Formats: sequence, C-alpha cells, structure tokens
Amino acid sequence: MTYLVAADLPRESAGQRFRALLKQPGILQLPGAHNGMAALQAKAAGFDALYLSGAAMTASMGLPDLGIITVDEVSFFVRQITRASGLPLLVDADTGYGEALNVMHATRVFEDAGAGALHLEDQILPKKCGHLNDKKIADAHDMAAKVSAAAKARRDLVIIARTDAAASEGLDGAVARAKLYMDAGADAIFPEALNTAEMFRAFAQRMQGVPLLANMTEFGKTPFFTAAEFEAMGYAMVIWPVSSLRVANKAQAELYAAIARDGGTHQLVERMQTRAELYATIGLHDYEALDTSIVQTIVPAGMPQRK
Repeated sequence: MTYLVAADLPRESAGQRFRALLKQPGILQLPGAHNGMAALQAKAAGFDALYLSGAAMTASMGLPDLGIITVDEVSFFVRQITRASGLPLLVDADTGYGEALNVMHATRVFEDAGAGALHLEDQILPKKCGHLNDKKIADAHDMAAKVSAAAKARRDLVIIARTDAAASEGLDGAVARAKLYMDAGADAIFPEALNTAEMFRAFAQRMQGVPLLANMTEFGKTPFFTAAEFEAMGYAMVIWPVSSLRVANKAQAELYAAIARDGGTHQLVERMQTRAELYATIGLHDYEALDTSIVQTIVPAGMPQRK
C-alpha cells in the first residue's frame, strides 16, 4: 500500500476514525511519533493512532518547547506523519498560536493536513513544558473562548482541552476549568502534570462521563503508570509524547561519539537498521511495483515501438 493510490486511502476522515477509536473498549494508546519514520514504526508495532508532541517536534528541529514555531511548521509534521502512516493523529496545538481567529485558523490547517484531533492548553506565552515549574495560566474564560473557536472551525476534528491548573489552583481549580471547557465545546479533557495516582483517580471521579487523556512522559512529575493502570483510574487515552525522540537522540549521540572515537561506524553496525529493513519499513517495493504497473497501463501490449 502507498499513499499515492486513492483506493488505499481511508474513506472516513481522520476525525471520524479517531472518534470511532475512542468508542472502542479499552484505553486508546497514542505513542508519540516525531516524524514519518517513527509513525511507520509505531504502526508496524500495532498501534491504531498516534500523537505529535510539540516538545518532540521542536526538539527535533533543535529548538526549545516555548511556543515559538508556527502553524505552517507544525502542519509539515502533521502531513508527513499522516501521509506515511495513514493513522489518525492527535496534534499538540500548544496555546492555539494566538487568540480566537488564530485558533480557528490552526484548527482548519491541521484538519486539512490530516489530523484527527488536537489539544489546546490554558497557559499563556511563553508557554512551558507542562512538567516544569512556574507556568503562567490563562484566564479560564479566555481559554474557553479558544475552545469554542476551535469547535466552530472543525469539521470532524476531536477537540481536547488541556488544563495545567492543578499545580497552581489545585484539583478544584483544574476540575472547574475542565467543566467550563467542556461547556465551551471540548470533546475531552487533558489534566496535565498530575503527580499521584490519587490525583488521577480523584480527577476522573469528578469528571465522570468525560473522556480523559493521561500523559505518561518520562522525567516529569507523573510517576510511571502503565496503560492498564491509567484505564483502571478512569482514563480513555494515554500518550507517551517524547519517548521515540528520546530513544532516537540517545542512539544518535552514541553514533556520533563512536565515529569521533573510532574513525568510523564499524563498532555500531549491529545496532543499525539494515538496508533491507529500511526499505521494508518505508515500503520501497510497493512504490516500485506501483510505478511498474502505471508504465504497463500507459503503454498497451502490442503497440508499435520506435526503432
């Protein structure tokens, strides 16, 4: 299969497919994919949907996660991931890149690029990673206006409202904000940086009936929980946002250190993806077969040939 053949493409929109996955039994597992190759590898592992993290995306560009990249830069990543994998993608839309009209524009751009869902957060710029200290939180009604704007702009896109308020306003503040955001048109809620199982359970109990997303990032405020544990706590989705980038970056650092030390890559060949494995992952032979079939279709058998 390739993305070039219309018959191979899903008939339903990415938003419709994301909604259908949410309705299935069990927690929806959304591993982070920071580029098209990571998306293909996650799909090969059996995942049905993916997550595009703002932190992983900006880090892959050599930049910090401070809300400084543009809608068009993000849409490039959305297109490559959805084109490569064909899977519905949840996109980190940061604070929406501005106010209501900017949020509407981002929503349309991401949906047109193939996203199935996005989440907006209630920080103000310069925003920070949700697991850092001293985050500045937006007025709740201003955030609700952004959620409402996104809901007006989308066709089928799932809108998830993220609140970072637990750290500064406590659980009561985060719950109050979450309910306001749901009233404004959000489809689900993402409570960021909860730091105990008790907090996760308490939030879920007070938001019964609302699909909730949990963030299982490494090296943050949240202890390690499995997907099954999050599901038992009442969560419908879980993301591992930066994990693929962390593993890839660690391997690349070791590669460059080996070249500098040994004058070549010979010590790390056993840890590399082979040429055959690479071609199988990107579907090279499918594209070659498609190219051959098109040539055969255009030039009918028996047609006189030039000498």
